[in-house]
Amino acid sequence: MINSIQTAKSIKWFIQCLLLSFICIGLLACTTYKKATATSHDTIKEFYSVIVGGTKVGHLNVTRTGDQLVTDYDYKNNGRGPTINESIRLNSAGYPIQWEINGNTTFGNKIDEYFQLEGQQATWQDATGNGATTISDDAFYIDQSGTPYSIFLAAQVLLKAEDHTVPALPAGHLQLTEMESLESSAANETITLKSYALSGAGLNPTYFILDEANAFFAFMTPRFIVIRSGHEDEEARLRQLAETYSAQRFENLQAKFAHKYSQDWRIRNVKIFDPKSLALTELVSVLVADGKIKSIDSPDVVSANNEIEIDGDGGTLVAGLYEMHGHMGVNSALLNVIAGVTSVRDMGNSNDVLANLIDDIESGVLAGPRITRLGMIEGKSPFNNNNGYLVENEAQALEAVQAYADQGFYGVKLYNSMNGDWAPAIVKKAHELNLHVAGHVPAFSNANAMIKAGYDEMTHINQVMLGWVLEPEEDTRTLLRLTALQRLPELDLNSTAVQETLDLMVKNNTAIDPTLAIHEALLLSRNGSTSEGVLDYIEHMPANVQRNAKVAWASIANDQEDLAYRLAYDKIIATLKLMKERGIFLVAGTDLGGAFTMHRELELYQQLGYTPAELLKLASYDMAQYLGHKDRGAIEPGHLADFFLIPNDPTKDLKAIKTISMVSRGGVLYFPSEIYPEFGIKPFVESPKIKQ
Repeated sequence: MINSIQTAKSIKWFIQCLLLSFICIGLLACTTYKKATATSHDTIKEFYSVIVGGTKVGHLNVTRTGDQLVTDYDYKNNGRGPTINESIRLNSAGYPIQWEINGNTTFGNKIDEYFQLEGQQATWQDATGNGATTISDDAFYIDQSGTPYSIFLAAQVLLKAEDHTVPALPAGHLQLTEMESLESSAANETITLKSYALSGAGLNPTYFILDEANAFFAFMTPRFIVIRSGHEDEEARLRQLAETYSAQRFENLQAKFAHKYSQDWRIRNVKIFDPKSLALTELVSVLVADGKIKSIDSPDVVSANNEIEIDGDGGTLVAGLYEMHGHMGVNSALLNVIAGVTSVRDMGNSNDVLANLIDDIESGVLAGPRITRLGMIEGKSPFNNNNGYLVENEAQALEAVQAYADQGFYGVKLYNSMNGDWAPAIVKKAHELNLHVAGHVPAFSNANAMIKAGYDEMTHINQVMLGWVLEPEEDTRTLLRLTALQRLPELDLNSTAVQETLDLMVKNNTAIDPTLAIHEALLLSRNGSTSEGVLDYIEHMPANVQRNAKVAWASIANDQEDLAYRLAYDKIIATLKLMKERGIFLVAGTDLGGAFTMHRELELYQQLGYTPAELLKLASYDMAQYLGHKDRGAIEPGHLADFFLIPNDPTKDLKAIKTISMVSRGGVLYFPSEIYPEFGIKPFVESPKIKQ
């Protein structure tokens, strides 16, 4: 087991990629070679296991001869994952001077990346195009699509560098911070270790462990581990350690930036968005006490002597938004709050990790949204997801439903590898326990069967539409659930199959959680072009986040596929328009982490015929009503003080919600202009003036 020996006295925290955080683990790894005994001509083979949620899902293998490295990296979780091979040559200082990367990304985008350094001239090619620069000092190339081994190479350079900092290419710096000393015992062997944090590429730090020879032992997140072969039993403890490190960072941010007042506070000179009238009020002032809205008064009402006053400067208050398709983690909690997302419905997670996160948020240790939990039920298969409860038969599935009810979950979510024949019994039991039921369409079934089984809500618009274009034997547990969308352009929305599904949804009052922003990213992102969904804010992001915004998600083999995917997106829009016209309820969520992507989700709904005011209502008041939350969704006396301040009128331009100057989450105030620089993000607007 792993035991803490010494806690680092100071920890600097750094930045990591926002847009592709769910696949950025491809940068990280561990090693097994014995550096002290190797000669420059030895061939050393190193083996690591990739583990997700406690299940081994792949490998990282490395062959090293002198300054030459060859890597083999492959893992598959939830029916998808990267397959990557590299060839790397290092100079005498350990910096890569030649680096070739080939394979495919998690969603199948082809990788053809290289880096070369000749003298002082650095050149590279990645999914965004070609780049070149002249360097005067050594600089470490940040690979865009490489294997996990790159973190080891960076660590070796950083350990020897002054202040453990080196310039990075294409931009920025990398920096290493030692965390603490550890021990590991496996196969009757005790190893002394040290954990580190690496920053410089994105929004959050990367955590990993080296052994006493400074060789990799593990990379760790609360769900994803790459660990030295033979030490897989340490995986659960490492996940907990990663959760602890992440929590420590955000506990520090909470202590530094959460403005908690013992007295009442009032914000003056503001208009309120009223979701019932879909309009702004006249100028008012809002008094907050004990985490709730105490009163809404005239703008010039006389304050009590001990009230704190905030100048709203004629801006607009909007009730906190809901992200209805989240998979919440520590790293995304604060970013959601300061983007005005004060409530999140979690659609499947590591149950233990989520429980700890909720406890920390509700106790005030961490900043984060109010979380409503749906528990995932997934069938065991070679393609299964590794969240929630994995079941092998209907009886186990029913036990999982009972377990979620006993733990106070709001509902359950059924997933791809579950046997669709079990759905009627699962739904029946869930409804008897007053649990909401949502989910994917299990493989080899279709949306009609799930709607007839009693689903309250269908998850992802593609899960519904694939039933109209797939053959019964085709397996949606694989990337087929993306690639088959190329068939959508030929779909007739007036066909019997389409209309039958829509009729069933109307008859059974079945809602749809379309996650439109993720479909925009999947179908419309292209290598070399900044994705349209991030254009409004990408220039505020760190350099490497901007770079990664120019990477396609899917493999686009030719012009025909390019057109097919673009037309598939148009067909999705047309389908959602039909659903809206038929009165089918749309649930607004992203499956992309929320925050800025939640803003984009709402913007896309304008293509369906919603006005900005209707979308503000949908994402606040309507979602509160849908979940049965009577204490939020509008700015009214007695409601929770969950709202945000923006300088302009969002009923005229929905993009105004990106320019948030203040957020109140239960009366605790957060000012994005203070917090964003901690993530390397350039603030959008100044904070309001406060008089104490």
